[in-house]
Amino acid sequence: MGLFTLLAGAAPAPARTATPREQVIQVPGFADFLAVDGDSVWATNKGRVERWSRRGKLAEVAMARPCGAMTVAYGSLWVADCTALNLHRIDLRTARITATIPTGIANPKGELNVVAGAGSIWVASDAAGAVARIDPATDRVTASIAVDPGTFYLSFGMGALWAVSAAGQSLQKIDPASNTVVHRTALGREPGFLVAGEGAVWVQEQGDGTVARVDPASGDVTGRVKVDATLAYGDIDAGGGKVWLRTTAGQTFVVIDPASLAITARVGAAAGSGALRYTRAGLWTSAHDAHTLSWWKKPLRMGE
Repeated sequence: MGLFTLLAGAAPAPARTATPREQVIQVPGFADFLAVDGDSVWATNKGRVERWSRRGKLAEVAMARPCGAMTVAYGSLWVADCTALNLHRIDLRTARITATIPTGIANPKGELNVVAGAGSIWVASDAAGAVARIDPATDRVTASIAVDPGTFYLSFGMGALWAVSAAGQSLQKIDPASNTVVHRTALGREPGFLVAGEGAVWVQEQGDGTVARVDPASGDVTGRVKVDATLAYGDIDAGGGKVWLRTTAGQTFVVIDPASLAITARVGAAAGSGALRYTRAGLWTSAHDAHTLSWWKKPLRMGE
């Protein structure tokens, strides 16, 4: 790995670009994690999940304590419950719980992901080191995969399940054909949320204030982007030829070029912690301390 490649993302960030138009939607409670459902978005909240559009709230489903990043797949919203320690399946059309699956939840504090891929739903199920694989045809756990202790964060992409252990500072590549870890990559301090997309796996290294780019074939870290002093919580997504990082210091989110590792835009005012999801039409962000959701139009123009 050449020195230039490794340090490509360490150049000073550009000055803040003009803020694109933001539509702010007031959401009482604690709107946090997001999952896109067509032109609308689901958000976790206190004692419920809610479906919102740009015009207002469309649906609400009561739960004990919805937590973590959710996923939309197989006509359903899949969301963890950090009190009941199970996984709920919610029908998108009726907004009703159709199945409750006793998976266990690895991080009851709420920082985790539910993801879809390879015909399955996946969730970190035990802090000692396990990921549960669920068959959406039967709503049953079909496998428990041994992973590093403290594995909470998941993403599916490029033919594999990717899992991060903050305690072990590791990224694990899981082969869905064998349900085994086939590669490990050492990471920086306090790694957290990740996304597989735009040709790489992108991992928050929260304690270092960086985002690591990992080659999905070799497992090598091919570069890092220095964003802020730290990346406390926040979120990450990829799409439209860009990487999108929700931050907690200095701005609402940053836009990263996946090839050059340059930060091409710093957008919005600092709004505390929250989540972020990309669509071609716009970007959704949440700010639970401000009790808001925001819609940012024309994301492909950001950073150009």
